[in-house]
Amino acid sequence: MIYDIAQNALRLLPPELAHHATLRAIQIGLAPRAQASRKMEVELAGLILPNPIGLAAGFDKNALVPDAMLKCGFGFVECGTVTPRPQQGNPKPRIFRLNQDEAIINALGFNNHGIENFARKLKSRANSPGIIGANLGANKDSTDKIADYVFGLHHVWEYSSYITINISSPNTKGLRDLQAAAALEELLGRINMARAKLTNIHGKRPIFLKVAPDIIDAEVSDIAKIALATKIDALIISNTTISRPPHLKSPHRKRQGGLSGKPLFDLSTQKLRDFKSTLGDKMPLIGVGGISSGDDAVIKLEAGATAIQLYTGLVFHGMGLLREIRDAVAEYMQGK
Repeated sequence: MIYDIAQNALRLLPPELAHHATLRAIQIGLAPRAQASRKMEVELAGLILPNPIGLAAGFDKNALVPDAMLKCGFGFVECGTVTPRPQQGNPKPRIFRLNQDEAIINALGFNNHGIENFARKLKSRANSPGIIGANLGANKDSTDKIADYVFGLHHVWEYSSYITINISSPNTKGLRDLQAAAALEELLGRINMARAKLTNIHGKRPIFLKVAPDIIDAEVSDIAKIALATKIDALIISNTTISRPPHLKSPHRKRQGGLSGKPLFDLSTQKLRDFKSTLGDKMPLIGVGGISSGDDAVIKLEAGATAIQLYTGLVFHGMGLLREIRDAVAEYMQGK
């Protein structure tokens, strides 16, 4: 109950301040700890997850609290998005709560402390158990965004369980252009050159690709084909959307940025189904977007996800949502 009260209090603060307060509370040991649960292990791209429920990128951009979030009951935690150089992101205010819609619009623009700081944080917990991923992005003013991903790969490889290439944020100009076939082939080709060298030195790490929910059918086909050809280990579907469903009620509904939360659920789940239909069992998929109940989590798994991730739902439902999802997923897995 105490965490529900704290969650309600945080919602009285401006969104970005509330997020910083949450991270600080977790750092000083105020995060809840999950009780032992039923066996829920799942294999994802060679990783053995204690359960298939992950914390999505965006919550812990600077790798401040990954182990605390694992103790809350997540099966894996993805930190970032992180860029080669520190950057402040876009002007404030840049996060807007759509309370009537259980949604968030963010126009953050990859604000983070930079890859050097991020890598030091990961290195400091390198001997700790748990699956921790690193989500990589490109600097806003970069003249070679692909080089930014390769640079990031070299810095986090040794200390990460897996690496996600995030080319789907709508808040960095030109970033989503990397999802186009020719650009994606160049990106993943250069990633693979770096992967070969790093694997020889430090061993294998799975590489995931995170895509937008706004891509069209032809782009689904192209991305799937290129991801298979370049041996990407999994796709994360999806990031936030630039679309605005007509049923949104909040006065913030026309703000610029990426929409996450409940209104994203149908779009992101349909895109998940599209990729599953295209890829079959050739590549694992991670379902993200709009999960706000145990039933939502199960729908993602039924749509083809091997694992799921959430973040925005926690803003509106607190850590009780994670408990609900763990129970629903455990029951689903036992019934399969």
